[in-house]
Amino acid sequence: MDRYNRHIILSEIGQKGQDKLSKAKVLVVGAGGLGCPVLQYLAAAGVGTIGIIDFDVVEKSNLQRQILFGTSSLGRNKATEAKRKLDDLNDSIKIIAYPEKLTFQNAIQLFNQYDVIVDGTDNFETRYLINDACIITNKKLVFGAIYKFQGQVSVFNYNNGPSYRCAFPNKPKKNAIANCSEVGVLGVLPGIIGTMQANEVLKIILGIGDVLSGKLLCYDALSYQTTILNIKKSENEIQKVLLNKVDFNKQELNNSCKVEDFESSIKEFVILDNVQFIDVRESHEQPKVEGITVTNMPLNSFLEHLDLINSEKKKAVFCESGIRCKMAVFILNKHNIHNCYSIKEGASEINSYIKELQNKGSNER
Repeated sequence: MDRYNRHIILSEIGQKGQDKLSKAKVLVVGAGGLGCPVLQYLAAAGVGTIGIIDFDVVEKSNLQRQILFGTSSLGRNKATEAKRKLDDLNDSIKIIAYPEKLTFQNAIQLFNQYDVIVDGTDNFETRYLINDACIITNKKLVFGAIYKFQGQVSVFNYNNGPSYRCAFPNKPKKNAIANCSEVGVLGVLPGIIGTMQANEVLKIILGIGDVLSGKLLCYDALSYQTTILNIKKSENEIQKVLLNKVDFNKQELNNSCKVEDFESSIKEFVILDNVQFIDVRESHEQPKVEGITVTNMPLNSFLEHLDLINSEKKKAVFCESGIRCKMAVFILNKHNIHNCYSIKEGASEINSYIKELQNKGSNER
């Protein structure tokens, strides 16, 4: 009560709101200029579990803006050093440090453990990686970026809203845009933008205010001018992620999931009784598969319908070309749903095979 008194006496938060914060889990990617203020305010607010992932070490040039660190932090890993400082700020919450680089191999596993992901990174490769992992794991993403005297804040993948790729569909060429170490940045700017990010996280957890979903807030520190741009959701951009057409999914499928181990043929399943056939195509796609009972779970909203999965049956997942079903099996395995197999034949081939079996059975009779 003493620590969180100023929250609890707010009618919009109260004890119920503070309890929501204590149960929330937030992962902050990057403990640099943006990550430091985000982490400080989330820890002070009583967010129950805070994860910090950063492989970098503290350098003297960081101290101009990365306010969690001091001279004694030089040469130490940012994630573990941030945890040390935050443990002192609030010893009643759980803080987990991941002194490693976010990669195609660990992103899905990490993101599945948290409710909200905060992007505090400074390069486009990692931003797209974070965005795509959030789409696949269906996690809300609080985005922040800074450049010289300007900053941006937005919330992506919020309640089926736009993603980072909807706002920035084309990834810039490598080294096309300079970073802070090359052009500089006003020291207080990441504090301003990071605090805005922390504010969005708290609004999301508490369910209050207008979340910056579908909006990109642009801030100019020299003029105090603030502009809000509207972002339109692009189903095509989101579908690219879910249909295994971006580097993230390709590397995940090839290096992590080993989906080839779970690929099979319709011939092995159509003769069995204890099988759930799952169609991950969109509802408008043809042809419809007849002759077997099918559960429709379009990949675009797959995570919203996991309750349709029958844990007692083998799962045979199919689509039109054999790509989306691999992604679905990958997602199911990541959610600890087992006995799942992607069918290498497409819907048209499945239909033909079932009709062939039916005709064969009729002729024999």
